[in-house]
Amino acid sequence: MTRIYLEEGPKKVFACSFAWPGWCRVAKDGEAAIDRLMEYAPRYRVIAERAGLAFDPGEPEVVARVRGGTTTDFGAPETVPEQDLEPVGEETARREVALLRAAWELFDEVAGESPEELRKGPRGGGRDLTKMVNHLQDSERAYARQVGVRHKPYRSRADVDALRAELAEVLSRPWRPPVETAWPPAYARRRLAWHVIDHLWEIEDRR
Repeated sequence: MTRIYLEEGPKKVFACSFAWPGWCRVAKDGEAAIDRLMEYAPRYRVIAERAGLAFDPGEPEVVARVRGGTTTDFGAPETVPEQDLEPVGEETARREVALLRAAWELFDEVAGESPEELRKGPRGGGRDLTKMVNHLQDSERAYARQVGVRHKPYRSRADVDALRAELAEVLSRPWRPPVETAWPPAYARRRLAWHVIDHLWEIEDRR
């Protein structure tokens, strides 16, 4: 079974997988969010295979529901489910970090092959490529602080790589409660992977 949870905001709902960080889609209600999640399974498989993992999900099973808020309705997950407070072994942590690394690699490859000007949305919105890449990297600096990883503003690509390397190392460790950082590692892996993959797919759809 594919264990998922629903983050239910006033206007939007996220369906997110527990075992596959970043496989997370949003819609106007829970049923639509689950349908959308399953529609994206073939695209997520590309990331899983890059990480060296077989990805063949079954029917989704909703095992938790959490309350979302304004951030949920804006289009980003915001709530930590109780399951993320359970102990995590090194094997699971390293497996999930492998998926995060695969997402970073694919994002960089797709961004490197894409034009600067991306197709605009129906109302003319959407960042062009450089602004999206900068947004992703700056957001990662902010997310990293939620697990105790702090880096100064980037001066070069080497700085980006250094932050990601430290993040990967920290998030690969086994973990047991209590939570000593703003985000438990399981939530951090999922939130980081979601952000990378969401923008990866956005570039693919808009280039």
